[in-house]
Amino acid sequence: MPPRTTPSVSSPLKYLVSARQQYRCLSCSLRLSQSPSQPQQPQPQDASTTHFGFQSIPSTTKTSRVSSVFSSVATSYDTMNDLMSLGIHRLWKDHFVRSLNPGSPPPSTPSPSDSRKPWTMLDIAGGTGDIAFRLLDHSTLINGDRESKVIVSDINPSMLSEGKKRALSTAYADSPRLEWLEADAESLPPPIQDASIDLYTVAFGIRNFTHKHLALREAYRVLKPGGVFACLEFSHVDRYPLLNAAYKRWSFGAIPIIGELVAGDRGSYQYLVE
Repeated sequence: MPPRTTPSVSSPLKYLVSARQQYRCLSCSLRLSQSPSQPQQPQPQDASTTHFGFQSIPSTTKTSRVSSVFSSVATSYDTMNDLMSLGIHRLWKDHFVRSLNPGSPPPSTPSPSDSRKPWTMLDIAGGTGDIAFRLLDHSTLINGDRESKVIVSDINPSMLSEGKKRALSTAYADSPRLEWLEADAESLPPPIQDASIDLYTVAFGIRNFTHKHLALREAYRVLKPGGVFACLEFSHVDRYPLLNAAYKRWSFGAIPIIGELVAGDRGSYQYLVE
């Protein structure tokens, strides 16, 4: 399978994409330097600490603290995403998947034997299935590929549980094309073999990894030669001062309050903003 080209995407979203032979960073995860209502900076770190929002915490505690956040927000996660982004996150995800064009497209010249090779896709931190369902829909409806499959991996069982519930209302509930895996992206388990993945996606998840370099090393390990790494994440809008000011005010002023009113959890959404 030849490497796919990657489109450019305007702020506040960009992609990280790599072929197995080369890694290129086209954007970084969100790091807000300051905000009208939350002016503090992320604290300096040493080798034994990492960031948790704007706090500096021992690296050994981040996984459990992130897990606690997502266990708390799992049942209200989709509702909160709609409220936080005014529904725009759906458009971002649609564009993300459409640009990747997942699935094995039909041959340009019809032949009696369809020699297309199905894709194996891995969606990391994909507990609710938002990206996975889109990948399968595009493969099936756009490329006519009914064999490519997605493995949804998440470290949090509560998020995976929500995804499985959502899958019941799709065509993939009992399909072998959809698998669920509780796993740490920094150390993927044996079911994910070396050079076995055609497309690795992570949407709004890389910011929560304790050791990003380990997750990227694992992505490199499991991707096939020519496979694609695609990351959807927030970015800066510093190029547009007015939009940047409104973006920060909404993020730090409104989102934690909405979290408290809708989900009864201000602290978790404060972390997600930071």
